[in-house]
Amino acid sequence: MPVKTTTVSRVLFAALATAGASAALAQSSVQIYGRLNTSVEHQKVGGSSLTGLFNNNSRFGFVGSEDLGGGLRAGFQLESGFESDTGAGTGSTGALAFQRQSEVNLSGSLGKLRLGRFGAATYFGIADYGALDEPNHDTGSIADALYDYVMRNTNKIAYRSPVLAGLTLEAQASLHEKTTGAVQKNGYDLYANWERGPLALGAGFTQLGDDRQFALRGHYIWNALQVGAYYQRSDNGSGSLCSNGGAGCGTRDAARVTAVYRAGASELALGYGWASRWSHVPGSSARQWILGYNHHLSKRTKLYAAYTRIDNGSGVTYGYNFKGGVGYGQDASSLSVGLRHAF
Repeated sequence: MPVKTTTVSRVLFAALATAGASAALAQSSVQIYGRLNTSVEHQKVGGSSLTGLFNNNSRFGFVGSEDLGGGLRAGFQLESGFESDTGAGTGSTGALAFQRQSEVNLSGSLGKLRLGRFGAATYFGIADYGALDEPNHDTGSIADALYDYVMRNTNKIAYRSPVLAGLTLEAQASLHEKTTGAVQKNGYDLYANWERGPLALGAGFTQLGDDRQFALRGHYIWNALQVGAYYQRSDNGSGSLCSNGGAGCGTRDAARVTAVYRAGASELALGYGWASRWSHVPGSSARQWILGYNHHLSKRTKLYAAYTRIDNGSGVTYGYNFKGGVGYGQDASSLSVGLRHAF
């Protein structure tokens, strides 16, 4: 009889342990994800040219969440960039680090609280929204070169609202923490997005020290055609974006329109961007053209070909993703073919 009792107890304990483990697994989840995006490109900057293998914001990461009960969830996301052409990390020392994103969050029916390092909501909602990030996810030399990214990504506190009648709001603050060499002021980023059927409208404002920007975006889907456009007004008081340095660039306007047509596994993308001259810098206007083709081999894998050209005025250096950089007044162009795979 005692032997039978012991056996039953062991079976009962094993069943309870299994049930407890299943409940824990049901309440928590962790996923590994990533994207490798590599292209062969012929780049031309000024009178110089080169052909090489280029990384286009390849990354891997971990994302997870825990069900705390009562509709409350804790979550995290860690994301690291790496050079797909060399295998090195994209940090300053070439090491792998979670410099793309390092976030812990708490979400529920009242919205989401975010803490850590992550990108500006205004950027993702304006320049990287829908058709506006095509043909290559706003990465590499064919990325949008004219959008003014003002926000600091580190030491952030953010709140994202739940979706109410199609409207989502997000407010971010980046604490300066008296970091040496950084702007000794907090940064602020405010973003709103409204979606109703095929139409989506967005607006955003960012301020960091003497620099600020305001932007409006529209996006529409009509069957196989997507069209997106934005307008941005910038005030670069620090002078970080023009040739006269600390004197301040002044103000400028920028706009971009992109159209994407999908037919089966194929996509054709056309984009045009324009930036007026900075009010304190003669000869600082610029234009950019983008043409791209994607062929999807699956939901996670695609082949692509793309061309971009940037015409810079004498007082600006748009084209930060070109190898070796772009000098004042230099025009830049790139012809690329590439392969992207997500996991």
